Parts: sequence; C-alpha cells; structure tokens
Amino acid sequence: MTKSTLRQIEELTLNHWQPLSTALYDGWVLRFANGYSKRANSVQPIYTSTLDVHEKIITCENFYNSNQLSTIFKITPFVQPENIDELLQHRGYTVVDPTIVQLRHLDNLETPEPVDIHIAEQLTDEWLHHLCRLSSVNEESRKTMTQMLQNVRAHTCFITLSVDSQVAACGFGVLERGVIGLHDIITAASYRNRGLAEQMILHLLHWGKQRGAQSSYLQVVADNAPARRLYKKLGYTDAYTYWYRVQKYTN
Repeated sequence: MTKSTLRQIEELTLNHWQPLSTALYDGWVLRFANGYSKRANSVQPIYTSTLDVHEKIITCENFYNSNQLSTIFKITPFVQPENIDELLQHRGYTVVDPTIVQLRHLDNLETPEPVDIHIAEQLTDEWLHHLCRLSSVNEESRKTMTQMLQNVRAHTCFITLSVDSQVAACGFGVLERGVIGLHDIITAASYRNRGLAEQMILHLLHWGKQRGAQSSYLQVVADNAPARRLYKKLGYTDAYTYWYRVQKYTN
C-alpha cells in the first residue's frame, strides 16, 4: 500500500474522532476537546510547512498552555518536517502510547453469529450510557464526548451486544470513502474471553460492507496483546505505527 493511500487512512482517523474545535497553522492541524483523549487534543503535523519549525513548536506550546492543556504532537510516518520527532525529543517531550493502525479488506468476510445486536445510525443517550459505563467515563467527559461524536459528519453505526438482556459490549463504526473505521470497542470485564467482541465487530463490518465499504481500519495500542490477538484473528494486519510526544502542562 502506498504512502499516499496510508495518509488518506490517517485523514480518516482524524475525521472519525472529531475535536470540539480546530486551528490550522501553516500545514499543521491543532485540535482541542477539553483534554478528552490525546487524538482530539494534539497537533497533527501532516502537511507541508513553510515557517521555521522551531518557532512553530513554540507557538503550538503557547496555544495549548493558554488553554491549560499539555502540548501533544501526534507522530506518524507522514509528519512534516520529517525530523520533528527528534526536535521534540530534544525539547524534553516524552513518548506516550505507541499505537498500531491495522487494516483489512472486506473480501471473504465471515458471517457473524445471530447474537443479540442492536444498531443505531444516530447517536443515542442509551448507547452513550453503556459506553460510559463500560469505559468508566465521568459526567464531564461524557459531555465532551457527546459533542465530539455529534461533530462526526460521515455515516455512523453505534452498536451494542447484549447477553440475557444485559449490554455486555459496545462500540461504533464510521464509514467514509469506502472505508469503515472501528472505534471504542469494549467488553464488560465479566463477559470477556467469550468471543463477544469478535461477533460484534463482524456485525459492524457487515453493516459497513452492505453500505459500500471495501476495507476497514482500527487503532490498537501496541502493548494491548489481547486486542491484537483478536484483531489478527479477524484478519487485520499492521499498516503503520504512530505515537505521541507530550510536554506536560504546568501552571
């Protein structure tokens, strides 16, 4: 797969997890969402720059500090300039959350089992309740997450899987440009290792395929061995890795 194609996947990952606001700065995208998640509160230096990179980094730090946020850069294979990771290291930024983007084509997709699945194509309070319950999201973060999800402009699928009328797993998918991205796939601790996430993902992928998806991506933290085993079983393969460079906010 070409670098330009993978860059398009990176664009989709940003589209599908929307911040509350953005600022464009000489080819860099600065994202803000009240500190909820690094992806939505970080600098994405993925387009060509023209200004001095050292001055740009300082300006970004001022942006985030003025919002009482840590300064975070997402480092992908597509960063511009290519040496920005080294520059941030010299400024004392630490590496956080190495993550793998994985892909799979939707050819020969296994048929899911007839489990108790509920799908909504619009965000609902019920789905949010279950996601926050399973993810231990507090009320303030829930408000931010609600706004972020409402900002997504592509076709969405919010899914829950129930066992004996109890929601045991949930997640969501976003379909754009023939690609469905999977996000926030989570299973309640007491229901893990029963194949529920696998079945829920298969239902999500079939939903996407029926609406024109030809491939899928997901993002998994590199040291999450159980999740990586599941995604390998489902046919996902590594495409590229990214990580965050973080400078903690201090008053």
